[in-house]
Amino acid sequence: MDTMNEKRTGLTRRGFIGLGALAAAGSVVGLAGCSPAGDGSPVADAAPSDTAGATADWLGAEPEAGDIASTEETDFLIIGAGTAGMCAAGTAADLGLDFILCEKNDSVQETREYLGAVNSMYAEQVGYEVDKAKLLNELTRYASGKCDQEVIKVWIDESAEMIEWFAPMMEAAGKPTVFDMPPEHPTGGTDYYLPYLQHVYLTPYTPPMRNDIFAEHIEQLGHEIRYKHELVKLLHEGGKVTGAVFKTPDGNVQINAKDTLLATGGYPANPSMMRALQPAALQCCTASSYAPNNDGYGLKAGLWAGGIKDADPAPMIFDRGAVEPGVDCGYVGEGEKAMLPGTIFQENIGSQPFMKVNREGKRFVNESTPYDFMCFAASYQPGGVWCQVFDGNASEDILRFSTVGCSAFANQMMAAGMPIDEFCAVALEQGVMAKADTLEELAEKMRLPKEEFLAQVERYNEMFDNQEDTEFGKEAYRLSALRTPPFYGCWFGGSLLTTLDGLRINKDCQVLGKDGGVIEGFYAAGDVSGSFFSGNYPEYIVGCASGRSSTQGRHVARYLAGDLA
Repeated sequence: MDTMNEKRTGLTRRGFIGLGALAAAGSVVGLAGCSPAGDGSPVADAAPSDTAGATADWLGAEPEAGDIASTEETDFLIIGAGTAGMCAAGTAADLGLDFILCEKNDSVQETREYLGAVNSMYAEQVGYEVDKAKLLNELTRYASGKCDQEVIKVWIDESAEMIEWFAPMMEAAGKPTVFDMPPEHPTGGTDYYLPYLQHVYLTPYTPPMRNDIFAEHIEQLGHEIRYKHELVKLLHEGGKVTGAVFKTPDGNVQINAKDTLLATGGYPANPSMMRALQPAALQCCTASSYAPNNDGYGLKAGLWAGGIKDADPAPMIFDRGAVEPGVDCGYVGEGEKAMLPGTIFQENIGSQPFMKVNREGKRFVNESTPYDFMCFAASYQPGGVWCQVFDGNASEDILRFSTVGCSAFANQMMAAGMPIDEFCAVALEQGVMAKADTLEELAEKMRLPKEEFLAQVERYNEMFDNQEDTEFGKEAYRLSALRTPPFYGCWFGGSLLTTLDGLRINKDCQVLGKDGGVIEGFYAAGDVSGSFFSGNYPEYIVGCASGRSSTQGRHVARYLAGDLA
């Protein structure tokens, strides 16, 4: 689905990534996701102090079920037809499980068509193998240890089988699977592990989409997706979940189930939850890339049913929230109508490691870091924003930078000969990005203090000449000069994609209660689940979020069917 911001720009997510794949025909490089109080209650355990001024009552009281118009029975109830839910349903259909899949919208939800899988047959075909133990501990390091390694290992150990299971269906629909192997290089001024994980369905974000193919597959096997089934509450009692109640056009429907899977996504579109649980994210975000129906209701229903939530936030933020000069990070508007101010879905060039300065015209960080590291660093600067500056040699610079993940879209377009003005057309046409013949003129357009900015440019050019960043230790190959007109500038904050902190689960995706025990009959997968990420999205573990969600959805169905060794 297209978000409001995508409609404003005329640039949809599908078209955005799809262009990259077309330009890279025969050489796919770096396409990636772009994927509650001290008494022991869920509210006490999950809600941090409210530094953003919001109240801690975002959870609210569990609603009553109301009158029930009809009741149904099933063995397996899946709530949410997104990345995790559709993998669960497709697997359940293949394995002959009795299941019902409910979705609150009138269609299946968009899913990533690039996802991370470990040591698949596609990697084997090119002789590549991931060090699983190193990958496990790299993810644990990103999370500062605030994770469950057994949960992470499910993705590491089962993702290859997951992608190989679905690849023939994609190929039959004319979308073969390609393994992504970007160039090896150091990054971030320190040592990161950059394993090859990403698989891409060519051409991504062109019909039919992965979930469309899943829907057809499920229907061919005799099942239907119950659309316009909006979750009211989970049925729970005595440490057990026994189904759910849904609001439908035909009244409230109660579905009793032996096992229930929540696959309802995160809460980025819920201002109350974001204010209470993600104040650091709001301090560095100017734009939204999230699905507007990811309002966190499934997470709240899971907490009402006795689950507990990850204590610390884990936002997914990309450094592409282009805005006009003078715009600050954070919401505009009040209450549930609050929105982030940016009008551009994502300005991809924001992820390139060009020189970036604060409102004082000064660099403040190594620009060659994971997406959200840049954003969090900027939250310590005035307004939480930064200005990215580059010159007429930008195309050559981008090719040399050789970034990974979906920022490599820029590399592909430069390799295909796309002019910078065309690549940045939306931002230039809207007047968000400025173009100037001189640096002095650019400083005026970007509202930068001219003297301080020009002094910074002179220092940066000197570091480029000497091939050494004496300020923040950026790699020499990611330095660039600012001497060749025209000059470009654009202010950025973060673009919020989703949240990754959810209900705590064990390795089989069973939801855990406040005593650490399993809630019988209750599972969570994808962004509504937790125990995997903390504090950030591990950008250099490319595709791990969408791969994790897909693998977990399939794992639950296989677990219930007794299909796991």
